[in-house]
Amino acid sequence: MELWYSEVHTKNVKMSIRVDRQLYSGQSAFQRIDVFESPEFGRFLILDGYMMLTEKDEFIYHEMITHVPMAVHPDPKHVLIVGAGDGGVVRELTRYASVERIDMVEIDEQVVAVCREFLPQTACAFDDARLTIHYQDGLKYIRDYQDMYDVIIVDSTDPFGPGEGLFTREFYGNCFKALKEDGIMVNQHESPFYDDDATAMRRAHKRIVESFDISRVYQAHIPTYPSGHWLFGFASKKYHPVRDLRAAAWNALGLATRYYNTNLHKGAFYLPNYVEDQLANVEQDL
Repeated sequence: MELWYSEVHTKNVKMSIRVDRQLYSGQSAFQRIDVFESPEFGRFLILDGYMMLTEKDEFIYHEMITHVPMAVHPDPKHVLIVGAGDGGVVRELTRYASVERIDMVEIDEQVVAVCREFLPQTACAFDDARLTIHYQDGLKYIRDYQDMYDVIIVDSTDPFGPGEGLFTREFYGNCFKALKEDGIMVNQHESPFYDDDATAMRRAHKRIVESFDISRVYQAHIPTYPSGHWLFGFASKKYHPVRDLRAAAWNALGLATRYYNTNLHKGAFYLPNYVEDQLANVEQDL
């Protein structure tokens, strides 16, 4: 008998992965959490029926959401992560000796516990001495800080359920306030391909552009996310993501990566016309 996990991408499209077994299933105070093991993608994490990561392709997402801002900011010492209970962003950040403090705000403590047990590939740096985990709502946490962080990485779930508040104008405005005068914020920006995802992407972009002087979108190919075409947002008070890229300095760090490099960094900001058109329409409406 074959067992398959299927995720609905639209009412007409599903993605299916054959699974060997289910390792975990539970209901936290916020969402349902499932972990499966598959022959093609290894172990993978599902929250409320939506794919969060697989062992095979998680490096793409985590490298692109982390190393892009870290290669632009000249001295990132104090970093805030919002979400990221799987630990992948923490893993990538702890590779930087220059980082002195990492605050991680995750609403669901059970996600962290499950990932520690079943996804050690990503949840391998939670014991780093520079990390403090705050188990609370990121929307509420960020209200209390001003001129505090060099970099904010918003690794949220999709814009409904526990992650809904992390796509609001209030949240992005508070991120702006919590950043230092040359701070950078990056966020997962949804996909531009299917209609519902594209609507969420445009809404997020509109709210970020309203809050930040510099706002750009970049892309990556992540096979297990809807359509495989995924976007990230780069927003800053001072730095342009391409013109201010510190390629030589980042390369001198000698960090071994599987997806990110500084040439790809520049290329990721050159978007297909259908995406540029969507973003331009949003910006014209402001």
